[in-house]
Amino acid sequence: MKKTAGLSAAAALMSLVPPGVRSAAWAAGSDKPEKPEVKIGFIPLTDCASVAIAAEKGFDKKYGLKITPSKEASWAGVRDKLVNGELDASHVLYGLIYGLQLGVGGPQKDMAVLMSINHNGQAITLNNQIKAKGVTDGAGLARLVKAEPKEWTFAQTFPTGTHAMWLYYWMAAYGIDPFKEVKVITVPPPQMVANMRVDKMDGFCVGEPWNARAIHDKIGFTAVTSQDIWPDHPEKVLGTTAEFVQRYPNTARAMTAALLEASKYIDTMANRSEVARIIAGKAYVNTEFDVIEDRMLGQYDNGIGKKWQDKNYMKFYNDGVVNFPYLSDGMWFLTQHKRWGLLKEHPDYLAVARKVNQIKLYKEAAAAAKVPVPKSDMRSAKLIDGVTWDGKNPKAYADGFKVKA
Repeated sequence: MKKTAGLSAAAALMSLVPPGVRSAAWAAGSDKPEKPEVKIGFIPLTDCASVAIAAEKGFDKKYGLKITPSKEASWAGVRDKLVNGELDASHVLYGLIYGLQLGVGGPQKDMAVLMSINHNGQAITLNNQIKAKGVTDGAGLARLVKAEPKEWTFAQTFPTGTHAMWLYYWMAAYGIDPFKEVKVITVPPPQMVANMRVDKMDGFCVGEPWNARAIHDKIGFTAVTSQDIWPDHPEKVLGTTAEFVQRYPNTARAMTAALLEASKYIDTMANRSEVARIIAGKAYVNTEFDVIEDRMLGQYDNGIGKKWQDKNYMKFYNDGVVNFPYLSDGMWFLTQHKRWGLLKEHPDYLAVARKVNQIKLYKEAAAAAKVPVPKSDMRSAKLIDGVTWDGKNPKAYADGFKVKA
């Protein structure tokens, strides 16, 4: 009884301590990570930076963890290793996690989004043969596809993933049906440039630095950036299984806090060149530093004469706006899965998002890392076709597109 009374008194005292201070004691107290060493997967892309920096700069140690980044070859490989437990978590496509939750693009598995890793920073690249036909944008591509019917081939990185959705959305905004008028194939990000070089595709949608790499290698140009399709769009997340969160809640919280610290570091622009140098190395992206650095700094060159400073460059923190797992972000991917026939029926959009996006756990991790949290679980934006997404009526939104399956 004395022990119980002592614990109750301690708990009462702790409740008076601000959350940010209280959480600093996690690593030593009852909130110590149940699994102190974790393997986090990543694909060689610029937006794997937070996983790399959390490990390289020791932000993991601050939360009683040792993060081992694990370089993976394809998103299908990431999917399989998450499902079978070979990876504890991963830098992963938002739509891949939601696809698994509903049994699309892989076996059904209850999944969890711990945080969003980045906004913006992807692009659609077209090859130089298309440029030779006078095509430099979506409207020009639409005219070409309709004027010269053939097997126009475009690549994305995973059927339910973000790049597939940006590609389809962009094409449809210009009246191209991505399932009827062109052929779409799946290619892992690091293999995009090599496949375009040998004429396997007319264009692709992928994350950086592979769009910049295509320009560097003089085989293609940037037709549109993903932030032109949706400014500050959701992109990669820190994803894991629901089972992992249930079994290791303290570990999941600590991982999230460590990546939040890394996100702050990366979004300090004075650190960006150093970050680019780290992730350019063989252990991570394995490409030239110059190919990564420019777009990390928001310095864009589309390869056909236009250069600009993009205010919607790849963001990793943005005062926590990037990292919060908005329910509306997850729901948007479900609306597109339904739009393109990947889902046959409308799911309960909000219920799925509430189940997958670990908002309570995120808020605890944000308190530990002193990261501000937005007032609402939803946000809105106007996309390239002028249609606003706010998450309020997902069924009507999904059914309302002119071009759809």
